Amino acid sequence: QNFADGTARHAMLVADLDEGMVLTEGDLEIICESQLFGERVAQARRRETRQDQSEFVVRNLAELREGAPVVHIDHGVGRYRGLQTMQVEGRNAEFLCIEYAEEARLYVPVADLHLVSRYAGVEEDAAPLHRLGSEQWSKARRKAAEKIRDTAAELLELYALREAREGTRYEIPELEYRAFAANFPFEETPDQQAVIRAVLSDLASPQPMDRLVCGDVGFGKTEVAMRAAFIAVHNSRQVVVLVPTTLLAQQHYQSFRDRFAGLPIQIASVSRFQTAKEQADIVERTRAGRVDILIGTHRLLQSDLAYERLGLIIIDEEHRFGVRQKEKLKSLRAETDILTLTATPIPRTLNLSLSGMRDLSIIATPPAKRLSIKTFVRQRQEALIREAVLRELLRGGQVFYLHNEVKTIERAGRELAALLPEARIGLAHGQMRERDLEKVMSDFYHKRFNVLLCTTIIETGIDIPSANTIVIERADRFGLAQLHQLRGRVGRSHHQAYAYLLTPHPKAMTKDAIKRLEAIASAEELGAGFTLASHDMEIRGAGELLGEEQSGQIETIGMSLYLEMLDRTVEAMKSGEQIDLEHPVRSHCEVNLRLPALLPDDYAPDVHERLMLYKRISGARDGQELRNLRSELVDRFGTLPPAARNLFLVTTWKLRADQAGISRIEAGARGGFVEFTAKTTIEPIRLVQLVQSRGGEFQLRGGNQLHFQADLEDTEARMEYLEQLFAELLPTPPADAA
Repeated sequence: QNFADGTARHAMLVADLDEGMVLTEGDLEIICESQLFGERVAQARRRETRQDQSEFVVRNLAELREGAPVVHIDHGVGRYRGLQTMQVEGRNAEFLCIEYAEEARLYVPVADLHLVSRYAGVEEDAAPLHRLGSEQWSKARRKAAEKIRDTAAELLELYALREAREGTRYEIPELEYRAFAANFPFEETPDQQAVIRAVLSDLASPQPMDRLVCGDVGFGKTEVAMRAAFIAVHNSRQVVVLVPTTLLAQQHYQSFRDRFAGLPIQIASVSRFQTAKEQADIVERTRAGRVDILIGTHRLLQSDLAYERLGLIIIDEEHRFGVRQKEKLKSLRAETDILTLTATPIPRTLNLSLSGMRDLSIIATPPAKRLSIKTFVRQRQEALIREAVLRELLRGGQVFYLHNEVKTIERAGRELAALLPEARIGLAHGQMRERDLEKVMSDFYHKRFNVLLCTTIIETGIDIPSANTIVIERADRFGLAQLHQLRGRVGRSHHQAYAYLLTPHPKAMTKDAIKRLEAIASAEELGAGFTLASHDMEIRGAGELLGEEQSGQIETIGMSLYLEMLDRTVEAMKSGEQIDLEHPVRSHCEVNLRLPALLPDDYAPDVHERLMLYKRISGARDGQELRNLRSELVDRFGTLPPAARNLFLVTTWKLRADQAGISRIEAGARGGFVEFTAKTTIEPIRLVQLVQSRGGEFQLRGGNQLHFQADLEDTEARMEYLEQLFAELLPTPPADAA
């Protein structure tokens, strides 16, 4: 800004301006980054689809090894045998090779990779191989489609109940909420802020909330729950916090009391640490509306507990509850706002979220100064145990030592005391008297013990910042989610934490156990919980969405196809369409321009990279996504060669043809044809006018094909001709078409 005396003042500001300006009044000149750097400095593309990672983790073909099972929508489950380049009609084309039963092979053009997905349903070796050309696959797919139709109907009924019911529209008290948020002792991570905004938006809307917050251990999910609880209580509603274990109930009770200290909010906890008289008193106060936030285990779902004005249920680690409790929660979903917190969602929960049936938020950013936990999978040796425990004790820390057999835990304690005479060892397991267990945990928290020999009772939520080493005996006997949770008991401060997973000899372990241990060891980085859930799906088999079994139709057709069929069925039911059980997934237009359309291996040499790029290009949902992919390729590998440009053009026309109801486009040196579906959006009068005005060039055949004759020997001429034809058939192409 220039002043009258000739001096100038400069300032740097952050604002959403794309162009600079000069204001004559006040003599102010604004210069934007686009003027300084010649382009806008932005990373929006890199950040824009964090939520889409949930879909990408499961559906892409990255890291596909030769021999791994894949599923083709039309032909069933086979084994991936690599990418192969072949000559077709004098041009190079790349195909994905799938081997079926009896060594039959199918070659899938790379432009059709949207028809192929990874098979995740059972262990790789146990994947069913179908026979090409038999009815085996079509029968299995039809049966799955029937089951999926029932599942979709049940889901839609549940969600129709939610949509139809006018829920509580919470008022957000600006000043009070801002003061409460300011008392949070840490800085919110970007992910945490995004999740909090999403939860506040849910609470402010009239529909009941059903949001799953997936965040790794210690990434700040509890703070999200506390903010939601604050809003609900401020709107005169009661909040229930449902946790799987008594110890976790105690810890949450303490955390909520500390966080809400100084506010006129009544917080109570129901657990087996209380006498019957104390519990009866809390039940009575809750019924009368004198308790605002009630924390406890599944005891809170029992019929004797009545609420005067229940508004919000917060569920921590839903997968730890039994079937009966889940049924009770399912009935509440249509009526009450529900916020579910989980560090590693089990497959069924994750499926439900990925299918768009529940709102999913992911907190993947670790808090500042948080270090990842170093994980070691080792055969059990006493020297290793002594070294691991002593290293922690010598730096003033504490150790969890997990031995998950109550009948031998006391003997294990004596052996540990003989091995580590320097340690002060405490003992904790679920069969102890409540008061004794509470005292042991309190003593460990206050550092009267420095080694806690325990069972999986410590699995959820015990937060002891000075405990930064965990030793787990017989780690091969635990599930992936459980191992991840147990490992998360350490590393909750800025100190480096260590997890030692002790195993017997590899020959004494199952293949699944070895896979689980490999997965947990490789997923050391912070925020690995979501990735682990995907591994868990593939190793254990993903469960049916609403059934009680962890297998079923997904085992038959694979998880990716199951999800796609479910999405399509729900979509069809919503719009009132008839579901085609023979072709339950939307078909895509076939485009054959008799031109090379591939990524040459001298352009993108890595075969796995090419496979993943082909899958992303063929699976693009709109022109904008395709343009982003094109920019990414140019950025990574340089200018697109002609064959790669053709691939993007073919995919662009596919997207436009799908929207217009065109099932096939063929074009060669002397002409070609366009084939229409019964549901095409192109007006018949346009086709009639085209044939009448240019009869020598166009012909209608069979009622659904428009044939054309032209000299299209030249590649550019072929592309221009088709572009012109599209312009005549579709006078206003979709705005997002590339």
